[in-house]
Amino acid sequence: MKDFCGTPGTFLGLILRMTQFIFAAGSIASMATTTSFFNLTAFCYLIASMGLQIIWSFVLALLDVYALLRKKVLLNPVLISLFVVGDWVTATLSLAAASASAGITVLYFHDLGHCHFGEECQKYQISVALAFLSWISTSISSLIMLWLLAAG
Repeated sequence: MKDFCGTPGTFLGLILRMTQFIFAAGSIASMATTTSFFNLTAFCYLIASMGLQIIWSFVLALLDVYALLRKKVLLNPVLISLFVVGDWVTATLSLAAASASAGITVLYFHDLGHCHFGEECQKYQISVALAFLSWISTSISSLIMLWLLAAG
């Protein structure tokens, strides 16, 4: 297997996992501080999807830290296969949740002309933006994992 930038067990791999974790946590924090997010299914789905993203990214960040401390690169084909499946699943769920939540947010701001929830609408927008940023870093990581698997 080749050593691409962002390979598990490298510093850039750890940075990718940490950005996924931070953006997903920010998305949840922004959404959870509102009082009425639970009234809309898309927002609940965003919380659930970002929660899964947090768990996945945190566990893989711990693996990256372990590999960095041991000075090993995680290029085991079984691990790479697991990372590919996990990254693609979380990326798909994150994109679906962010898109659904963005649709609701656009409905409130543009189609209805205003948002009845006041400052909560800004928190919805921030949460959706952070969810998309988390998805971008997850999709980068999933492409790297797919290239590693194909190069294997």
